[in-house]
Amino acid sequence: MANYRNRRVAQEILKEVNQILRKTVRDPRVEDVNITEVQVTGDLQQATIYYSILSGLASDKKAAQVGLDKAAGIVRRELGKALSIYKTPEIVFELDESVEYGNKIDAMLRKLNQD
Repeated sequence: MANYRNRRVAQEILKEVNQILRKTVRDPRVEDVNITEVQVTGDLQQATIYYSILSGLASDKKAAQVGLDKAAGIVRRELGKALSIYKTPEIVFELDESVEYGNKIDAMLRKLNQD
């Protein structure tokens, strides 16, 4: 039962954080950030928000991480207003490496098919 609630809260956080980043946060470093997944702890005290960025440059990834870390307080405050839960979870932003990994596997498969 609790696992179902965690998934619902995670989906709601995903939706709201995407809207907050688009409408409220005016930092140019987070313009190209896409939220891919949210994982919430069992007690709903912490949320890890995974994001991807369109650019493959390491400098852009670092700038996006710094921008998201700076905006974490604003995002949490706006999230608290939007969600109807007792306590707004602490949020941590982490880069989602699965997109790059998938692209790497795809390139390897294409190379195999060419040979």
